[in-house]
Amino acid sequence: MARSQPLAAGIKCRTTGKNMKFVDIAKINIRSGKGGKGCVSFRREKYVPKGGPNGGDGGRGGDVVFVANSQLNTLLDLKYHTINIAPGGQPGMGKNMSGRDAEDLVIYLPVGSLIKDAHTGEILADLDADGARFIGAKGGRGGQGNQHFATATRQTPRFAQPGEPGEERDVVVELKLLADVGLVGMPNAGKSTLISVISGARPKVADYPFTTLVPNLGVVKFEDRRSFVVADIPGLIKGAHQGAGLGFHFLRHVERTRVLVHLVDISDLSEGDPVEHYETINRELREYSAALMDKPMAVAATKIDARGDGEKLRLLEEHCRAEGRDFFAISAAAHLGLEPLLQYLSDKVME
Repeated sequence: MARSQPLAAGIKCRTTGKNMKFVDIAKINIRSGKGGKGCVSFRREKYVPKGGPNGGDGGRGGDVVFVANSQLNTLLDLKYHTINIAPGGQPGMGKNMSGRDAEDLVIYLPVGSLIKDAHTGEILADLDADGARFIGAKGGRGGQGNQHFATATRQTPRFAQPGEPGEERDVVVELKLLADVGLVGMPNAGKSTLISVISGARPKVADYPFTTLVPNLGVVKFEDRRSFVVADIPGLIKGAHQGAGLGFHFLRHVERTRVLVHLVDISDLSEGDPVEHYETINRELREYSAALMDKPMAVAATKIDARGDGEKLRLLEEHCRAEGRDFFAISAAAHLGLEPLLQYLSDKVME
């Protein structure tokens, strides 16, 4: 088989140890800076006994700007910095000198972050590309100094404008990982093993359910084709839409994928009917979002190196073929059947 070359995983997060905690939703308060007030000042120079107004303008308040950064993969920082305030502009000064504009407060987010209004749910921005920017709160304009208010009949204005207040809003930042392929299936279906074999990702692999507690990303390079990103989503179970197991909290991360791969364990060690497992997960996907079921979906029967008499494999394949699903029989651990699956995924991603 033409082996794919492992590359560094895009995400490898855990909830313990030295690895970074994975946080994919955060509610924060943002406040832009107030504009500096204008200055009331008059010329006081030798030989100029009746100097006119020369109060300068206040500086602009700082904006709160969100910027997508491909080096980030979690919203952990926002979880502990819930109030974000940009600095205000400097007040104006005499001699027609304007106050300094404040620097913007830049909040860096992972690529794939959605910014929503916390009260209405309106999507304000979708930072789906590295370097994408969004001004979440615009800084207040600086007030004009008294130099602007002198007229023929009012030659000594003793007032100036205050700076405009900044904006304040509550926003929810929601991370949706950007992956080309999403792996779904029951716990212990073999998702983590598959992504560890075809990419450089190193998720935890063990023989008990819910080994994977957070999504993992892996970059797959197949032959001389363009690389693509695979997301391993923690296992679903029956009733996930009602909160059973891990619920389907992490399914937001497959909403942007181009293709889904539904992994079903058909080994002798698995309990229950594989067709029933397949239909159960599909129902949970449909409960979450009907749009997920409209995506191209391939079915991969896993652990064929321990398939016994092959009856489970036969029943699942017949059922999937009847539905018109693309079907593959694989064993990630034994490196069996992976090349046709990778060929299929590479073709779908390049479409």
